[in-house]
Amino acid sequence: MPPPTEPLLTRLIGLLELELPGAIELRHRLHAHPELAHAEHATAAAVAERLPVAATTAAGTGRIARIGPADGAAVAVRAELDGVPVAERTGACFSAGGGVMHACGHDVHMAALVALARAADVLCDELPAALLAVFQPSEEAYPSGAQALADGELLAAAPAAVVAAHVHPGLAWGQVAVDAGTVNASCDAFEITVSGRPSHGAYPHHGRDPVLALAAIVLALHAQLGRRLDPLAAASLTVGVLEAGSAENVIPGTARARGALRAHDPADRRAMHELLAEVAEGTAVAHGCEARIELVPGEPPLENDPGIVARARELLPRAGFAAAPEWRSTGSDDFAFYGALAPVAMAFVGLDGAEGFESHPLHHPQLLVPDRAVSAVARAQAVLYLAAAGYD
Repeated sequence: MPPPTEPLLTRLIGLLELELPGAIELRHRLHAHPELAHAEHATAAAVAERLPVAATTAAGTGRIARIGPADGAAVAVRAELDGVPVAERTGACFSAGGGVMHACGHDVHMAALVALARAADVLCDELPAALLAVFQPSEEAYPSGAQALADGELLAAAPAAVVAAHVHPGLAWGQVAVDAGTVNASCDAFEITVSGRPSHGAYPHHGRDPVLALAAIVLALHAQLGRRLDPLAAASLTVGVLEAGSAENVIPGTARARGALRAHDPADRRAMHELLAEVAEGTAVAHGCEARIELVPGEPPLENDPGIVARARELLPRAGFAAAPEWRSTGSDDFAFYGALAPVAMAFVGLDGAEGFESHPLHHPQLLVPDRAVSAVARAQAVLYLAAAGYD
């Protein structure tokens, strides 16, 4: 029998299209029944039953399936299992209830990867490298499922590369952003607890006000960030929670703030850690109070491999995509932990302008990724997989 004349990517995409009806049905099922991080039991089972080969359990609720040659190199393609604690307001017939939602496209990523795994299984020994379909738990909450896999089951599998595609409403439909170097920031959580001396509000001189001290700390942190880091650096500081007191006429004994630090450059990340401690402790002392800082290190910056990116950009037009203008953000993703294991690349699949799509940010209660994105994400995953396998 003569060898096929059509390029491998063309044949893989053709097989993907045959899988789309089942993949879209799976997407609806997953979307209607989301589960939070560390509890994705039914989600993982629903995915596993649609895979063409048996999947092994990993990192608690995760699943890994190897498609193609049993020996030799493998490329891991990752999708996320978990939803977010958001009450859905999309009005879709497959909406979720119960205050949990797939508001970040994870349902689409999973359905697309199942379709890709089933299509790749048909080609099997023709594949340039085995495909490891990785369904990762806990992307949205600590402890990170990616870190657990990179330190455990995926480390043992020793993939030659790890790739992923993520939908994004800020990019145009039909475009895929895949750029070399840092494309996402590190993200570290912090909590500042300021201890003062409680007092009646009518006699503030008898106390030491931790609320006033904390307010000054929050303002000083934002001001100093602009004076400690290069203005061209990609970095951000967010204080999202303030907590203090229980009565309007009482100066409380403590006040707390919780927030996040993000940076592209590891040196800036370290500088922000130092800034946090110096400003919080010094400002608290100036108010007669004391500050305690708890820092929880999160994911590192995400560094896309230049070689994978270059090959992927060449393949995009053959998969029906245009390369988007350069796209980088201070968003973060625990996918970055895989960078300690192997070369990595993440691409962002545009949604803006897709037929029937109403643009909302990721994690918004009205964000409804269109079903057509299942095909787009699967094709982007196929491009990344072949690029990482050295196919051109």
